[in-house]
Parts: sequence; C-alpha cells; structure tokens
Amino acid sequence: MAGKQFPSLAHARPASSRCLLAVGALLLLSAVYFLLLAPSPPRPVPGPLPNPSAATTSFVASLDRFLDSPPRPAASSTAPADLDAAIRTQEEARLYGGAWPAAPAPLRVYVYEMPRKFTYDLLRLFRDSYRQTDNLTSNGSPVHRLIEQHSIDYWLWADLIAPESQRLLKNVIRVQRQEEADIFYVPFFTTISYFLLEKQECKALYREALKWVTDQPAWKRSEGRDHIIPVHHPWSFKSVRRFVKKAVWLLPDMDSTGNWYKPGQVYLEKDVILPYVPNVDLCDYKCASETQSKRSTLLFFRGRLKRNAGGKIRSNLVTELKNVEDIVIEEGTAGVEGKVAAQNGMRKSLFCLNPAGDTPSSARLFDAIVSGCIPVIVSDELELPFEGILDYRKIALFVSSNDAVQPGWLVKYLRGIDTKIVKEMQSNLVKYSRHFIYSSPAQPLGPEDLTWRMIAGKLVNIKLHIQRSHRVVRESRSLCTCECRVGNITRLL
Repeated sequence: MAGKQFPSLAHARPASSRCLLAVGALLLLSAVYFLLLAPSPPRPVPGPLPNPSAATTSFVASLDRFLDSPPRPAASSTAPADLDAAIRTQEEARLYGGAWPAAPAPLRVYVYEMPRKFTYDLLRLFRDSYRQTDNLTSNGSPVHRLIEQHSIDYWLWADLIAPESQRLLKNVIRVQRQEEADIFYVPFFTTISYFLLEKQECKALYREALKWVTDQPAWKRSEGRDHIIPVHHPWSFKSVRRFVKKAVWLLPDMDSTGNWYKPGQVYLEKDVILPYVPNVDLCDYKCASETQSKRSTLLFFRGRLKRNAGGKIRSNLVTELKNVEDIVIEEGTAGVEGKVAAQNGMRKSLFCLNPAGDTPSSARLFDAIVSGCIPVIVSDELELPFEGILDYRKIALFVSSNDAVQPGWLVKYLRGIDTKIVKEMQSNLVKYSRHFIYSSPAQPLGPEDLTWRMIAGKLVNIKLHIQRSHRVVRESRSLCTCECRVGNITRLL
C-alpha cells in the first residue's frame, strides 16, 4: 500500500513522525494507568479536636497568658472642653432625631377592667357638673379647673384603651393577657372622686377600690410593685395610701414637707413625676415669633401670694420685689378671668417667677413653659417631670431661696443675663413645649410618651424586687422596707 495518498491534507506526514506519535501515546497511557492503580500516599492524620474542658481555670495561668499577650488598647479620644455640653448635644440628637433610645420591645401594659363606678361613672359625673363654676375650693380656685390640672389619669387611660389603629405611640402596647404584661395600670379616677363626692362617700369608694385591686392575683403576686396608680393630686387616695405604698405612683412632685405624702411613701426610684396640665394656651412657633419683641416685662408672677408650708417663700419674695420697675406681681386665682390675665402677662414677659406652693411644684411652671416665658424656679427641693430625659437648664433658671430673698439680688441677676442666652432659652421653650401638652391621640415625645419611657426604665428594678420578695424566707433576716427611708428627699449619691 506504499504510495497511498490523503488528498484532504495539505501535506502528508512522514512515516517517522507517525511512529514517534504512537510511542508518545503509549507512554501517556502507561502513566495514567500507573496513577490510577498505584496506591495513594498516606494522608496526614488530623490532630485531636479542642476539648472545652481543657479551658484554663487557674487564675495564675490565665493571668500569665493574658500578660504575655495583652490586648491592644482601643483608640480613645480626649474629653471635650465642656463634656456636659457635649453629652447634652448627643442626647438631644437622639431625642429629636428619632433614635431615643431604641427600646428592645414595647412596654406591655395590662389595663384592669374595673367596675364602672371607678371609671366611666366618675368621668360622667365630671362632665355633667363641669359648668357649675360656683363650686370653689377654700382658697377660691375652681374645683373643675383643679381636676383638669391633675387629669393625667384620663389622658394615659384614654390612650391605652383606644383602638391600636388610632394610637400613635409605639413604645407602649396594651395586652389582653395578664401573663404577658410588664406593668398593670389601675384606671381609678382618684382626683375626680376626691373633689366631686361627699367626704364619707369618697372614703367609702376609696376602700372599695382598694379591696378590688388588692384582691387581684397579679397584685398579690407582686404586692403591687408592678402596678401603676395615679395619685396626682396631693390629697387624692390619701386615706388608703399606706396600703398601696409599694406600687408605682404618678405624682406632681415628692413633697419634702411631708404634709401631703408621708415620709417613705414616695421616692424617685419607685415613682414617676408627671407635669400638671397647663392652664393657658400653647404659644407655638408663630406666637413666639410675634410676641418676642413685645416682652417688655422683666419678671411676672400671678397667683396666691400667701401659701402654707414650703410656699412661705412667696410672701418674702413679694416683699422683696414689689414696686420694682419692670416687675409685675399680682394676686390671682385660676378662674376664667385669671387664666386670661395669666396668659397675657406671661406672653408679655421675659421671665416668670415660679416659687414653691403648698408643695414644691405648681401648675404655674408648665404655664410658663408653654407661654414661652423663661421660668425662674425658686424651690430648693423641687423634683421635675422626665428629668432623666429632659435637661431643664436649657429652658429654666434655678435660684436658691436664700439668694432670691437677698435685697436686690434677683433683679440684678436677671438684668445681667446676656441677650443671646435669653433668645436661646426662648427658642428651647418652643421646642420643649411638646413634652408638656397632653393630647388625644397621645403624641410621640408628648407627656404620655415620656411617662412610659420613664416607667420602662424602672422595669428591671421592679422585676428585681418582685423576684427577690419571692425567694426571701420570711423572718429569716431584717428586711429594709419603705419605712426605712427618712423622708421624701432624693439625695445626691
């Protein structure tokens, strides 16, 4: 077959080349065969898995290891020149930037369904008798206005029981099962019953409410520690308070005099201070802008000039400030005419005097705030609402009682405040006013919202004391209770 041609190829390969290719193919096949059939080399045997029980339990050994390889220190910055101001700036950024503080879960509140005599019947009694303006207290204040000032029990309750689709607050929810609750709310209108019922009828209703609440399984389990009771008026629920002193009370202040709240019954670790409902209308951004150039009065005060207990400072201030130029001191009460006069006076003034009343606080403070009038607080033992969240130094001046009554001291102090500081505080008042305006529906960062934020901050401590009370063997040791406290004074630790 020599001479056979392959016309499809350009050139025919020579015979010698074909032989070399055949030999190469045989060698390649042999190598592959060897690799496939030859035994694999031994693989390395892995070491033993780590034994958790072999962790270092010796302090000395652990310390040696730590010191041999110390962790690298994290980069840190030096403190700013004014650390307090820097912290306040950060807190305000979180508060008004929508990130204050991100709670892990909403506060879960169980609202008791109390008999109507404690809730709806009292609200109807107030509504039906509201126009009886001749119903006055012994000092001439309209009873119904006082009820409105202390109506925090209504605002909180109305928001909690509203349909969820109508509620704006997301940091607190109402639960229908008691076992799901963090906190239990007692919706008894203690202030309405105090003012609108006869004395003996009121005391009887208080006793009925007390028995109803303390008979509840949740109350017995915690002895009331996780229950919220609104006792915002200093006289409300007074005859039975000693039986509910472990509950969380919603208060206007601590009353260090002991005239209204007995020593050991109230303290900041347990209770929450809530603002009065303002008596005057809100001076919003537009109002503040229009009235800023018209505030010709340096200092304004309208109210009862003589009060009891801690309010005795008022008469001393009147003596010191009367007949001083640019200062207005007026006697007045909280009627309709008094409201108009107070509102007009505050909107014409740079500063509003806020001395202690019968208790360290008064509704006048919140009237001043929503009027854009910088409060001058002369009350040495005043506790303020939501002070764990709000910085009152940005909207108010704090003056000691001793300084305020010194001849000429207060007037000189106020006249010496820089105009730039005054304008900054006025601007802050407009921004802070939202925290003191109760509304329906309750607004984010309004007083209802901040109330639940404050209570949520107490929740771990509440649960701690409940759990501790369950495991402590009775009579095994002397237990310090509320009675151990000397008085209603929050001490600086």
